[in-house]
Amino acid sequence: SKVPLVEDDRFDWQANREARHVGVRLESGMRIENVYVPAGGDVPDREVNPKFGQKLDFLERMTLWSESLAVPTLLVGDLNIAPLESDVWSHKQLLNDVSHTPIEVAALDRLKASNSWVDLGRHFFPAPARLHTWWSYRSADWTVNDRGRRLDHMWATADVAATARRHHVFEECRSWLKPSDHVPIMTEFDV
Repeated sequence: SKVPLVEDDRFDWQANREARHVGVRLESGMRIENVYVPAGGDVPDREVNPKFGQKLDFLERMTLWSESLAVPTLLVGDLNIAPLESDVWSHKQLLNDVSHTPIEVAALDRLKASNSWVDLGRHFFPAPARLHTWWSYRSADWTVNDRGRRLDHMWATADVAATARRHHVFEECRSWLKPSDHVPIMTEFDV
């Protein structure tokens, strides 16, 4: 970091020593939380697919943590859920696909409401604007069928969101040589 970090937290929401939630506090008192929510497997059923249950439990633990958070905070990361109809290439075709099911969207909505988080992507690009951040490696050419999803998010508490000036999705990075299936996102703030 170019600025000193005062505190370094790691939350093991699954009790398996995976660093899926790492947080720091800047000298200003603002927190930055980076989260990687489990993907949840392929079958959206807790009984058939334990990974799906782990994902839902992870979100529930995050929601409890968020309810007690009382400092300016920026929450970023791969939340592995595309909550809005316009956050996926086909709402109708993906309703039963993990990352866009109603149960996951409801869990993410509870997390968002737990601290009145502002979704910075949708703050600057209201639905139904295109805002995809992920395209599967399974597609030979992601630009041909363009089956994207918005899995990467940047949320802020209201005080931090008030200083946000611009949000950008670097979709062009998906065409780089050996790219990630995710593209970077960035928000600029007045500080």
